[in-house]
Amino acid sequence: MIQIFKFLFAFLFAIGCSSKSSSPNVIFILVDDLGWNDLGYSGSKFYETPNIDALSRESFQFTNAYAASPVCSPTRASIMTGKHPARVGITDWIPGVDPKNRPLIGPKDLHQLPLEEITIAEKLKESGYKTFYAGKWHLGSKGFYPEQSGFDVNIGGFEKGSPMGGYYSPYKNPKLSDGPEGEYLTDRLTDESIRLIKNHDKDHPFALFLSFYNVHTPIQANLKHLDYFKKKLLKMDDNSVRTKREGEAISRLNQTNAKYASMVYAVDENVGKLIKNLKDNNLYENSLIIFTSDNGGLSTLKRVAPTSVYPLRAGKGWLYEGGIRIPQLIKTPGNKKNVKIDDLTASYDLFPTILDFAGIKNNKDIDGVSLMPRLKGQSKIDREDIFWHFPHYHGSLWKPGSAIRSGDWKLVLHYESNNAELFNLMEDPKESNDLSLLFDERKQILLKKLNKLKNQTNAKEVSINPNFKN
Repeated sequence: MIQIFKFLFAFLFAIGCSSKSSSPNVIFILVDDLGWNDLGYSGSKFYETPNIDALSRESFQFTNAYAASPVCSPTRASIMTGKHPARVGITDWIPGVDPKNRPLIGPKDLHQLPLEEITIAEKLKESGYKTFYAGKWHLGSKGFYPEQSGFDVNIGGFEKGSPMGGYYSPYKNPKLSDGPEGEYLTDRLTDESIRLIKNHDKDHPFALFLSFYNVHTPIQANLKHLDYFKKKLLKMDDNSVRTKREGEAISRLNQTNAKYASMVYAVDENVGKLIKNLKDNNLYENSLIIFTSDNGGLSTLKRVAPTSVYPLRAGKGWLYEGGIRIPQLIKTPGNKKNVKIDDLTASYDLFPTILDFAGIKNNKDIDGVSLMPRLKGQSKIDREDIFWHFPHYHGSLWKPGSAIRSGDWKLVLHYESNNAELFNLMEDPKESNDLSLLFDERKQILLKKLNKLKNQTNAKEVSINPNFKN
């Protein structure tokens, strides 16, 4: 009888190990400030991304993917929790700005991801995954780093949103030791990620969140590739900067920044290096790979911005399409073809999607909708509306507001003027024709929907600045 029990125990243990090792590895690649058309496959004629383009040919390509916010920290909180940024209580970049000389005062935000929030890393970890974080965090200072939010290892993630020492060592990063002179930050983070994968416990699946600081400011060229793009620019017909007014700011209309191009190429080079390593170690086929951005490209500022997301309107920091539309690829285990999906998706959908592919049950209230049924060709995503809440002033010269997309219709509400613009994105993707006067009934419907969604997520509102003087 004892021998039978031993046999049963060994058999059940083997089954348990087998189920763990058969779970897909998760590789989540997040590029900071990457614009929706900053890639070859998404339309760039100047920037070059051959490795990401190759990944797109074996991925589901989302043509209506949106960031949860037009700035970084709220979107990152959303990815980690599966919740709308308003529900988490982080609606501005951390720590944001709170000007005292403007008509409105933005709501007080949290300056860290609360430890009581259940993160995607914690859900994966409790199901046997080894969890690794490399790169930009920007969700809290000491005591609120990735290792306090479910990650076994944290390399380079701390409170700052941009590389304090620039993109070359020394990095001035308390979570990343300096490398040799001339070492490039993006190369280092990828090399560290590959090392973590190589040394991980093979009896357990792993989840790697590789969050590049590229292409966030400072715009600091990758010197290996700068000359190539300078020469390419000289041969282009459209190589002089073109701009247009956007409120008090200006938007860049074409991609002509060689330094920025070299930074995009450095990302691509490292994505290629990471994928080659996965293939060389027979990990690629059984991996779920997600590639995306945290907000729109930096194309609208008081000065000339580094990139362009034209024909979309505005850029990072704004609730027009340029500030929230992002590139997104999902390569599922075994997939070998490019499939375009035009359903509306948001950053918080990635949380339940990862859990579904990992076979992990989600028992918490979230705002995200799993994309797995759609990726398996079963049904359209069950969602009518997506909304954004950015009740803050921003360095891009955006003023507080909210927005909602419902089907082809988009409403942008500006709090200073209490004016609501209405656009039909199918007919007018540039958001150049405000239809609010012609379709007042439609505007009122969207305003009611927007208010309902804000109430459901406990969104905090702006207040009048009593000390403001014209």
